[in-house]
Amino acid sequence: MPKLIAAAVFSAVLLPTLLISQLNGQPTTEVPAAPVPAQILTARKVFLSNAGVDGVALDAFRRLGENYQPYNQFYAAMKNWGHYELVNAPADADLVFEIHFGAPMSETGKLTSFAPQYVVTILDAKTHFKLWTLAEPVEGAFRKKTFIRNLDQAMNRVVDDLKKLTGEPLARTSETQKQL
Repeated sequence: MPKLIAAAVFSAVLLPTLLISQLNGQPTTEVPAAPVPAQILTARKVFLSNAGVDGVALDAFRRLGENYQPYNQFYAAMKNWGHYELVNAPADADLVFEIHFGAPMSETGKLTSFAPQYVVTILDAKTHFKLWTLAEPVEGAFRKKTFIRNLDQAMNRVVDDLKKLTGEPLARTSETQKQL
């Protein structure tokens, strides 16, 4: 019961105070960055795993004529980056990067929408432990050309996230300049 009371006090009193101080521009206590798992920083060989797409997304990719588009796009982006050697078998890899594309439902009041996103899960190939997960949203679109552009932009952000994680400096693209 005391834990419940403490949680209620935190939720009712302290949490709003922290949020308000952040909104007002008042400094908050900065939390130091946690270390990135050493395997991510020292790995040289990576196996890319296709975790597929969910049912909603599969329909969209079928209309594009590209059922495996997220995997193919991720493979091309990783090959182009060149930071890791891509191998053909998980047994030959230091890490496994599992790419998944989903469009989970998001409800806000009476409106239901989908929130498409790329998700990359990084696994240690030897222990099979999940080390890190990256996710990037994909903006919706009504036109095929716009949707493809939005997919490309989200994939670029995924690769940029990986570059940041490994400590590699980012190239200043027009998209990263917009974010700054």
